[in-house]
Amino acid sequence: MPTDRQVQAAYHYCQQFARGHYENFPVASLLLPKKLRLPVAAIYTFARQADDIADEGDATATTRLQQLDEFHRELQAIANQNLTTVAPLWIALADSIQQHDLPVLLFADLLKAFRQDVSVKRYANLAEVLEYCRYSANPVGRLVLHLNNSLTDSQLHQSDCICTALQLINFFQDIEQDYLEKNRIYLPQDRLEAAGIDDSQLLAGDTRKLSVVLRPLYQYTMQLMQEGYQLGMTLTGRLGWEIRAMTLGGIEVLSLLIQQPDNELLSRPRLTKRQHLCVLINALSKRRFLFRTNCLLQQKHLPF
Repeated sequence: MPTDRQVQAAYHYCQQFARGHYENFPVASLLLPKKLRLPVAAIYTFARQADDIADEGDATATTRLQQLDEFHRELQAIANQNLTTVAPLWIALADSIQQHDLPVLLFADLLKAFRQDVSVKRYANLAEVLEYCRYSANPVGRLVLHLNNSLTDSQLHQSDCICTALQLINFFQDIEQDYLEKNRIYLPQDRLEAAGIDDSQLLAGDTRKLSVVLRPLYQYTMQLMQEGYQLGMTLTGRLGWEIRAMTLGGIEVLSLLIQQPDNELLSRPRLTKRQHLCVLINALSKRRFLFRTNCLLQQKHLPF
């Protein structure tokens, strides 16, 4: 069993790793309550390192899958309470899982998504895309709710809706990057084929044909946000602020995607620093959050 000093050092490692690699992780923020920052740092480090195995460097697919298998074995060791490694990631993660009674299955689900990243490059239909989101995004939200002991059926459903929506928004923003750098297309193949779009046409300068595929997906994603946005209203304190900011930020970006002209759907809109600040301010007050969110959900494009 690790000593208190080893556990403390392991969490310090995870915090340093998270600060150095922070990238669109929806819950790794200083807005979080202090008591949640250490376990969230451990969760983030686990997810980021596994994601790097799947995506970074020039390793073969076989090597990547073997390394992800090793991650899964360490998870099983934690579940069986026979962890022997002294690697700081696993010491911190084991402590977080034990202290907060986190389901190991949710971490295994994340690994399933990373394995898919290695072996699956196309998705036949929307159901397959959503199944991927179930493993790649939804476990993160559920883990945070476990940390906060917020586990009603309604909250879990709302969390899944928000996390899936955020994953889809990321796909919409990174269509070009995912295809050119990773040969991945997360848009449903049946819808692309129905629109007469093959791989060679995906990045055509004029995206009007692609709009036939994307516009309904934008609306579907907005419906997911409609189902999930109330989650932030049920949570108090800094975590509620964090969740409202994450939700509102996603809806703001989705609104920008919707506002793109049909022939410029690969423009990758991003929020400016000023817009990010406005999101934080609006999320601080539940009343302001509701007003801004409802306007966006009804597609009333108010200025920041």
